Order: sequence, then C-alpha cells, then structure tokens
Amino acid sequence: MSTLRLVPGTPDAVLSALTGLLDGTGTAFAPLPSDPAAAARVRQAVAPDEPLESDDVGVVLATSGSSGEPKGVLLSTAALVASATATHDRLGGPGQWLLPMQPYFVGGLQVLTRSVLAGYAPVVAADHPSFAAGAKALTGERRYTAMVPTQLARYLETDPEVLRSFDAIVIGGAAMSAELKAKVAAVGVTAIPSYGMTETGSGCVYDGWPLDGTALRIEEGRIFIKGPTLFSGYRLQPEVTAEVLQDGWFRTQDRGELVDGRLRVVGRVDDVVISGGVNVTLTAVQARLLEHPDVKDAVVLGVPDAEWGSRVVAFVVGDLARDEARDFVAETLPRTWAPREVVVLSELPMLASGKVDRQRLVEGAR
Repeated sequence: MSTLRLVPGTPDAVLSALTGLLDGTGTAFAPLPSDPAAAARVRQAVAPDEPLESDDVGVVLATSGSSGEPKGVLLSTAALVASATATHDRLGGPGQWLLPMQPYFVGGLQVLTRSVLAGYAPVVAADHPSFAAGAKALTGERRYTAMVPTQLARYLETDPEVLRSFDAIVIGGAAMSAELKAKVAAVGVTAIPSYGMTETGSGCVYDGWPLDGTALRIEEGRIFIKGPTLFSGYRLQPEVTAEVLQDGWFRTQDRGELVDGRLRVVGRVDDVVISGGVNVTLTAVQARLLEHPDVKDAVVLGVPDAEWGSRVVAFVVGDLARDEARDFVAETLPRTWAPREVVVLSELPMLASGKVDRQRLVEGAR
C-alpha cells in the first residue's frame, strides 16, 4: 500500500506536490496548516503513519470540522482532474487563476489544480501588496478567481473595478445572500455561486446547474450526488464511508429541491431541531432575524439542553435584546420557534475556510 506524505500548506509547497502528482512523478500528500492547533487536527484526521486504503489516492484533506471532529477525505487524482476540467468547460475554457485563499482547503487546492492543467502559473494574492495588485499580475487570456462570500463582500466595497476584470469568480464555502447577489448584479461582476464540498472535489453545481458528468437526485428532501469528482471515502472510517457512499451516490447532509433540473439548496438536514417537543427550522429563524434592521449578521443553532432537548440560541452581530428578538421572530413564525437565548457578538467566529465556526459557538453556549 502507498503511504501519505505531509507537506506544508503553503501555496508553493502544495503547488509543487500537486504538480508532481498530476505529471505522475509525485506521491499522495496531505497539506498541513501553519497553525499548530489546526495542524494537529489535520494530522489526527489524515493519519499519516497508516498505509493508504488504495493506490489511487492523490490527496487527503481534512474537512473543516465546523460542527464536529474533522474527517480525512480521500480524493483520487482522477477526481481532482475531473473537477478542474468540468469547471473550465463550464466557465468557457482554461485560464489563469488568482488564489486568494488557503490551498489546504479544497477550494484553494482546486484553484491550483486548474492552473496546472491550464498550463499557467497561478498568482497568489498573498504574494502581492493587495488583492488588486495580485489581479493585475494575471497575464492569461482568461482570468479567474475563487473566494468565499465574505471576501466577495469585502472586495465589492474596496475593489469593484478589479472584480469586474475577471471573466468569472467562483463563490463557494457558504451560500451567497440575496443582498450580496443584488450588489454583485448591480456592479456587473460575474460571480457564480457554487455548491459542493470537500467530498465532491470542490464545487460540482454552478448557479444551480450540475457540472458535466455530475448527477443529482433528491430523496426525502436530502441531496444525493453522483459523478467522477466524488471522494473515495473517509480515511480509516469504512463504516462511515458505507453510510454515505452507496452505489456511487454520495448522501449529503444538505436539504434541497430540483426545480426544472436546477438545484435549490434549502439548508442542512440538521437545521431542524426538536426543542420542547416542537420541530424548529433554524434556517427560517435565522433568515427572519437577518431582516431586523439592527442585525448585521446572525447564526441560529440548536444547543443541547437538559430541559428542552435542544435550546434554540441566536448568535447575532448587532443590537438586539432577547425579548425583542422573540417578538420579532413571532411576527412571522411560530412563537415556539423563537430563540430562548440571544448572544450578541462583535463578529461571528470564522474558520479559515470562510465558514462560521459553529462548533465553537455551540461549545461556548453550553
């Protein structure tokens, strides 16, 4: 069996390891973040001292662990190539990519994969004084980048002209809000929301439409995905793998619906919790709180509770008292859905992937 090589999670180191993997001279690797605590979690997930499950593994990435312990995701070289090729086909052809994110997450890794396959040297934003300076360093006929919604919102405020210079900007890591979509459209930026995850080799659905080779189905409201970009399994967790990979279909933790073949992601399966015997749709409560004029951002989670089973807690950035929040939610939703606790924060804690650190919020509210 093959062994796994650990490499620093820097753009240069990951690019070098990835280039060797793609040209057949390299071996399977796992990129490590520079932060010691994060690196320790990745080591635990990817188990570098154990033989790999199969010889076709190219990269092992750790899931972000935003709601639990991270798992090692086995991605074959073929899956990486399939994802990159389908992305270029959807965007209009190969081009040069600007990397404004960390390459030890699948979104950043695939920016580098697309660059290698397109025959261009990627431009790393962090190597330049600013995002704008990095964009100006691109020399390819077609110019692409990828980022999370938080980055897009920031650059819309500071560099809208630069954003307009890209042929396409792939947005992943989290959903784009309706407000952000409206701002993007207003300034003429081509930002394409994508849906996917580490297990799907990055985004596999662009603006609701699956990439070539990707198939979708919905069962009991849950999204299932099939295609050549899928992962091979979870590192040293065959039972968990068997639960989510069946007959070539990946059973996601997301809820959605297909409208004339186009995917609409509704939320996560665990977005519905039972609190005091009542089924509460957390995403609906969250969406309502975001309508409050004094709330800049919000996440609503179910926190384990001895009395209620799950206690609905709202974490808000803004100025909102508990009773006001409950009354505001109850204007449009059942009062039994209203948060029993409101935690006011200066900002929501984020993971390096651009996702909200839900585990940290839940642990702080226990």
